[in-house]
Amino acid sequence: MNKGTTKKIPFWLDPQKRSIMAQIGVLVMFGLLVWYLVSNTLGHLEKQSIATGFGFLSKESAFEIGESLISYSAADTYAKALLVGVLNTLKVAFIGIVISIILGAFIGTARLSGNWLVSKLAGIYIEVMQDIPVLLQLFFWYTIFYGTLPSPRQALNPIKGLFLCNRGVVFAVPDANPAHKYIFLAFILGCVLVYFLGKWAKDRQERTGKSLPVFRLSAVLLIGLPLLTWVVLGAPSGMNSPELQGFNFEGGMTLSPEFMALLLGLVLYTAAFVAEVVRAGIQSVDKGQREAATSIGLKPAQVLSLVILPQALRVIMPPLTSQMLNLTKNSSLAVAIGYPDFVSVANTTINQTGQSIEGVALIMAVYLIFSLSTSAFMNWYNKRVSLVER
Repeated sequence: MNKGTTKKIPFWLDPQKRSIMAQIGVLVMFGLLVWYLVSNTLGHLEKQSIATGFGFLSKESAFEIGESLISYSAADTYAKALLVGVLNTLKVAFIGIVISIILGAFIGTARLSGNWLVSKLAGIYIEVMQDIPVLLQLFFWYTIFYGTLPSPRQALNPIKGLFLCNRGVVFAVPDANPAHKYIFLAFILGCVLVYFLGKWAKDRQERTGKSLPVFRLSAVLLIGLPLLTWVVLGAPSGMNSPELQGFNFEGGMTLSPEFMALLLGLVLYTAAFVAEVVRAGIQSVDKGQREAATSIGLKPAQVLSLVILPQALRVIMPPLTSQMLNLTKNSSLAVAIGYPDFVSVANTTINQTGQSIEGVALIMAVYLIFSLSTSAFMNWYNKRVSLVER
């Protein structure tokens, strides 16, 4: 044997090769388990003459859906009916997340207020809302709309153009106008300019030490550009106001009792947990940081935006992501109050077609996509605000 040669180690003694073989073994066992379960299930379904597969998606649904963001009728396919359910779920989840974050941040900050009454009221809200199950809150608000609010003929009218009744919340909206498209585009342009303004102001401050009033400039861009576009295009101000016609309102926009009950229940429940997340995040920043920032002459608003929030966000983001996911998943409770979310539409589809395995698989897949998408976005944002060590 030459000196430069080494004895070859058998693969069963090589830790790296054993690890690979073990992983392959686990993968093969998992595959065999899946094959057994699937083949066994398909065999039983075939014996009972139960159809399998997703071919039913192209068949006529033959049922109506009370609320839809897109045009839909009973003559459309099951696939389109399920799409309507997905969009309804996304609508309540998106609006609910935005309002919950705003309300939760406000209540969490109020919990830390030096005013005894404000702090106690915020604390009471948090304790009460966290201790009442969200499903019970949904039933409560649903009962308020259908059992307490009057009929459209006696609808409450707190302000002009807004009506509250057992048919929901009815309010005036701007008349359709081609100018609205350009106003929206101007707002999008303003968002893009604000993004680049923030980056430029940050680089400028690092180079020169001089700061810009980014918040005020951003507000001018976000409000000024759409307003200027509105004026240039003739300042259209026509409103489509609701009017009582017979036993219901015509015109304007109506938010159904089911949607409002679901939104209120989810928002008020989730905001209580968001408030605690915000409070914990702010309290995690050492008091010395605030004192040091104040000692160098920073104003209270600058201390909050430049010192407190950037550090607090690193603590806030992970649990806040969990609360956003919880709100999205809790929206499936809409089936209890009759709101046509994805679970409700899928349940109707299962009852009509008898294909429960496929229907449940679709529900699981849709909510998995919702959760993974939300987590991916929040993880991306969390990396942006995370502390980079040098």
